[in-house]
Amino acid sequence: MGKEFYEKIVRNNKEWVADKLDKDPEYFKRLEHNQEPEILWIGCADSRVPANEIIGANPGDVFVHRNIANMVVHTDMNMLSVLDYAVNVLKVRQIIVCGHYGCGGVKAAMGNAHIGLIDNWIRHIKDVYRFHNNELDAIQDEQKKYDRFVELNIIEQVYDLAKTSIVQNAWEKKQSLSIHGWVYGVGSGVIKDLGVNFSSDADLSDVYQLEFK
Repeated sequence: MGKEFYEKIVRNNKEWVADKLDKDPEYFKRLEHNQEPEILWIGCADSRVPANEIIGANPGDVFVHRNIANMVVHTDMNMLSVLDYAVNVLKVRQIIVCGHYGCGGVKAAMGNAHIGLIDNWIRHIKDVYRFHNNELDAIQDEQKKYDRFVELNIIEQVYDLAKTSIVQNAWEKKQSLSIHGWVYGVGSGVIKDLGVNFSSDADLSDVYQLEFK
């Protein structure tokens, strides 16, 4: 089955190219020389949540970073490098943190099982639980608690993005940049805007507002 699947995806690529060229002979030529995405997408690495497809976007529309549980970790040089390039070079105007219900990373953070190296990554999600333990512990239904934990994790990542020097420096320079938190329903295909949106550092506590000289 493994070899058959591999051969299938190679064929799929050829068919996709042929279809694109049939509709627009210059399609790939236009993509070849530059990209001007409007959006930076920070999402979960889950295979069921393909960024472009679920929002009906084309190649070139979305700059994408994905990791386990769509985390914004301030010591993650991979994420920071993507963020810096997206904001300062590509000049994206929107950043979307998109998580999803049924997230395995969030589920793991609800328990205490040792998994392996990923335990060190999961600890960052456990911190979110600690910040909101009163609300979460008051929810008796485990599924509802799980879903709310997913949402709170996304909200915290939006705040963490707003706290970065990269984003705040862009706001200082009056660059148009907004951050949004979404959750995707794998079983419905529907995106829910969680209503946490930033377009300046005004909604952050003073301690997080950087002063640029």
